[in-house]
Amino acid sequence: MSAQQGFEPLSKALIEERLKLPTDQPVRLLIDTDTANEIDDQYAVAWALLSPDHMTVEAVTAEPFSFAHHKPGLLAAEQAIESGKAYSEYLVGGFQGWIERLHAQGRRAADLNFTLPDEGMELSYQEIITIFDKMKEPHAGRVFRGATRYMAHETDIVESEAVDTIIELARKTDQSLYIAAMGCVTNIASAILKAPDIRENIVVIWTSSFPSHAPHNNRPSLNLVQDVHASRLLFDCGVPHVYLPGYHVGAQLKISFAEMRDYVKGQSDVADYLFHLFTHNPLHDMFAITNREKRTWVIWDIINIAWLINPSWVATFMTTSPKLTDDLFWAKSDDRHPMREAYDVQRDEIFLDLWNKLGQAYRSP
Repeated sequence: MSAQQGFEPLSKALIEERLKLPTDQPVRLLIDTDTANEIDDQYAVAWALLSPDHMTVEAVTAEPFSFAHHKPGLLAAEQAIESGKAYSEYLVGGFQGWIERLHAQGRRAADLNFTLPDEGMELSYQEIITIFDKMKEPHAGRVFRGATRYMAHETDIVESEAVDTIIELARKTDQSLYIAAMGCVTNIASAILKAPDIRENIVVIWTSSFPSHAPHNNRPSLNLVQDVHASRLLFDCGVPHVYLPGYHVGAQLKISFAEMRDYVKGQSDVADYLFHLFTHNPLHDMFAITNREKRTWVIWDIINIAWLINPSWVATFMTTSPKLTDDLFWAKSDDRHPMREAYDVQRDEIFLDLWNKLGQAYRSP
């Protein structure tokens, strides 16, 4: 069901009203997150819980995640390299460095164990609870399981606790419900399909992919490519949407081992846990990353929370929602509904606020 196939369009005035910059008043927030995917979501969830002056976290819902879509291409690229076809860019592409790092460690592509979507959701659900526990935050009635699979087609409603929670909270009051989406948007798209009326009272903040004017293919974006049907629906259905490109806006939010050691470690229980995650990043093992203490890591998903705390830290402008083509490029058109889009971040201001607040979290005696 695209916007042309059944969604009653919202008025331009309503969308623009919903997309006004946040004020000093706390907003209602639901976080939809693939928390166990890597390490950035945990920072975002903790920061949101530590920012009650700006947001009230009413619920956190778990998203599915999986890197299994990489497996066929990775295996094919490995075979091409070993058969002397390593210069076939179409076949090998961005996999070559990954394969070379694996081989240097005596590993092969087939050795990688890719989490499946249902496993990813359950791991994320448990990881959300871990963050709440580290902060001595009650999680009963606030943390919910989400989809165990991706949408199979454009009208496929993937039922879950998350879907019902999104609908319930969206209808609870006339005050807008902001949804910080930090992964694939299966839960959100399913909720919109099940209850299209909620579009009038939600604002979806999603980080993913390239800027909407960029000519690049969006396949590198995990958040977008896992559930293409859900991603396309988000841009088509007319819901008020704050789009925060990962490349190369959120990608500026890098942090180093030295910063984690000097400004995060020892500040609180959750800060110590974030330091542990930084030094035990599951993607380091999967991508065979070496020299880890000398490398930075992008804490992508804090961009959602940064915009809510201080929109001047995440510079945005009003544009029109693009179409996502079948081959995953953007197609822009001036006759589409409005969307707010980010184009820059104030990296230092964002991390200064995060570090300061981590020091205010619960610390064991």
